[in-house]
Amino acid sequence: MNAIVALCHFCELHGPRTLFCTEALHSPIPQGAGCGDSLGLGEPVEEEEGGIQMSSRIRSHSPADGASAGSNSPRLRKSEMCEGCRSLAAEHPGYISHDKETSIKYVSHQHPNHPQLFSIVRQACVRSLSCEVCPGREGPIFFGDEQHGFVFSHTFFIKDSLSRGFQRWYSIIVVMMDRIYLINSWPFLLAKIRGVIDELQGKALKVFEAEQYGCPQRPLRINTAFTPYMHQRNGNAARSLTSLTNDDNLWACLHTSFAWLLKACGCRLTEKLLEGAPTEDTLVQMEKQADLEEECAAWESREEEEAGRPCPIPDVLEGRELLKCPTESSVLSDCSWSHRTAEFRSLRHMRQVLGPSAFRMLAWHVLMGNQVIWKGQNQELIQSAFDVLQAMLPVGCVRIIPYSEKYEDAYRCNFLGLSPKAEIPPHVQSSEFAVMIDVRTAPRSNLYPVLFDDEPLSKYEFSVASGSPVAIDRVGLTILNKIEAALSNENLSMDVVDQCLVCLKEEWMNKVKVLFKFTKVDSRPKEDTQKLLGILGASEEDNIKLLKFWMTGLSKTYKSHLMSSVRSPTSSECRN
Repeated sequence: MNAIVALCHFCELHGPRTLFCTEALHSPIPQGAGCGDSLGLGEPVEEEEGGIQMSSRIRSHSPADGASAGSNSPRLRKSEMCEGCRSLAAEHPGYISHDKETSIKYVSHQHPNHPQLFSIVRQACVRSLSCEVCPGREGPIFFGDEQHGFVFSHTFFIKDSLSRGFQRWYSIIVVMMDRIYLINSWPFLLAKIRGVIDELQGKALKVFEAEQYGCPQRPLRINTAFTPYMHQRNGNAARSLTSLTNDDNLWACLHTSFAWLLKACGCRLTEKLLEGAPTEDTLVQMEKQADLEEECAAWESREEEEAGRPCPIPDVLEGRELLKCPTESSVLSDCSWSHRTAEFRSLRHMRQVLGPSAFRMLAWHVLMGNQVIWKGQNQELIQSAFDVLQAMLPVGCVRIIPYSEKYEDAYRCNFLGLSPKAEIPPHVQSSEFAVMIDVRTAPRSNLYPVLFDDEPLSKYEFSVASGSPVAIDRVGLTILNKIEAALSNENLSMDVVDQCLVCLKEEWMNKVKVLFKFTKVDSRPKEDTQKLLGILGASEEDNIKLLKFWMTGLSKTYKSHLMSSVRSPTSSECRN
């Protein structure tokens, strides 16, 4: 995370001052540091935690003592410093942590070495402790601009028995140039910085209570009410934060906290480069996730009114399953299922178990959108079959009921898992728009000699039946022929087959988009549609049915975009 975290203090004599800051350096030597700064790899390592090594920073000067390696380095005279304004001693080298994973160094000192960063942090410090405060003077606030950076600031009070009002004013600020990133990190920063503040306030409160118990300051001040307050403290304008908290390792602890904050905040938000428009599967997944969140929110609001009513299971809601988008290695790859038993590992594995003809019948019904019914006792086996088969379809075309005790109609799901006791209606058993796979325990221990001897599925037998046996002999389904050719080629690994399947789905989804715009949006006549199908290479009957079924899997975003473009006056004039 390219930001600077700083602890600031409002001194009663010198005003707002920066006490301690931590920055991330992507280069071995920070800009503006002179030859006296040594940030090499020879520093002694003090501790290691979470992949970050911490060590003392070796340098010959400190910005606080007025020394400077160059004419542009910030200078602060000793007369402008007091105990409350100083964190590290003049001879203290500072702190540095090495992130071994990213080769980033987190450097902590009282002020940034670079003069421009010094000016930005100085201005943010002044604003956080003067004009940019929230009501009550304690709490978080956001301010900034493009020129001086954007700031997340959290102001707070620390108890001090010797200060005016028995408390001193501090702030922790996070300065960076990326406004959107900083705003999106608000909840994370607020929670973690609030934890650091609570720890500081807790330590200071213990010291304050101990001092008040030993020598109460309130009656002492009442007795010396006519004595000038600034003179009675013998010129001690402020005490250091280490004195207020009675923690000699305070700055080392703050360095660790600030370095972790920069690293963790940078890891929690990542940017992804999308090449081209998002796929239909991605759009449908986003829409399903949004719908699920709305329904869960509605259930939560009902729970407030009706106590004790459970929220629906996230994965299955009213017979509809939130589909997990199949990744390139989780659905088809053999290795991802290597530790699971009695389950289908990939499409190739299923083809080996069922046999080429039975698998072709099953795959044909899957691609055409007919209802696929698996009936058996092993729920995990049935679920693994659905996970493998749904990889052949767009996400928007998949409707799964993983397991049920009764038959569900085809309009509710095209993948249905049934228990052995469930009854399938006779009209479904004879229908050409359904295929049934009955999973039974095999009478022999080894039914498939083509598989390995330790094949867990060898103890099952699978019966594939359908009311449309001619589906096996049809050769018009182009995508199925290509899928079978890839699966039967043993020279192709499952990773290659996976990529092949992704490309085939994208190819046919593009044909679906063209057909949808041509028929539903532009309302072209049937003759023109037939010519278009010939150009697309999908003029056969099975291919036409597949395109119509896959058209139901188009995202709402894509459909609404096309419809809105048709209704706009500009698009109408262009067509005319």
